[in-house]
Amino acid sequence: MKIYIITDMEGISGIWRPEQVQKGHPEYEKARRLLCEDVNSAIAGAFDGGATDIVVLDGHGGGDNFILEMLDERATYETVKNSLEVMPSLDGSFNGLMQVGCHAMAGTLNGFLDHTQSSTSWFNFYVNGRKFGEIGQAGAYAGVFGVPVIMITGDKAACEEARSFFGNIELVSVKEGLGRNRAKCISPKLAHKMIHDAAMKAVQHIKTGAFKPFILKPPIEMKLELCRSDYADEYATRPGVQRLDARTVRKMIENPREIYCW
Repeated sequence: MKIYIITDMEGISGIWRPEQVQKGHPEYEKARRLLCEDVNSAIAGAFDGGATDIVVLDGHGGGDNFILEMLDERATYETVKNSLEVMPSLDGSFNGLMQVGCHAMAGTLNGFLDHTQSSTSWFNFYVNGRKFGEIGQAGAYAGVFGVPVIMITGDKAACEEARSFFGNIELVSVKEGLGRNRAKCISPKLAHKMIHDAAMKAVQHIKTGAFKPFILKPPIEMKLELCRSDYADEYATRPGVQRLDARTVRKMIENPREIYCW
């Protein structure tokens, strides 16, 4: 039973201020430890549920957030080489995808540190007319390989978003946003138990067929609304990208694996 875990930091337990996820800030080092503790909880739960092989992607800000010596030695850890590489080891041999530390898409009310890809340039992102964030994109990418999303952890808004995309999967809400830049959190110790138990339950339920891959059928229309027209100026020069208006560009793709390719 193979499980892939992709991580972010905004939805990690105990993180409730923007400074904690910013590399170079004094609070960031403590946040790295919080990240590793949530990841270890998911790994332990997955193994207790019957997983035999786990790969974890350090997915926040291009990686280099893990403290490797803190992490469960039974799992394997990887990062991406560039912004267009996505979950490098993921293929059809995996049985489920877990997303740990998620945040809600840009524009979500009371979504802690809500954004989609770039908090400075991306305003709204649509796939076939439906607004998408990073949670949905990861699920669509995994769906290409027939791999279902089985668990999400993050703030309340991220969990609600995940439910709207993937239905009855395991969800662990570790905090609730108070506007965008503050959150009220449960204790990390409680969060770790909840994450462990949800991961164990999710893996146990894979064999029952409880989870279905999230499939996007081609042709797939991607529309990206940028925050400013000069951002759209740059995107409009890229291959296959059509300018729709001052701040909006469009691209058609046939394979959901290209959902990150702008």
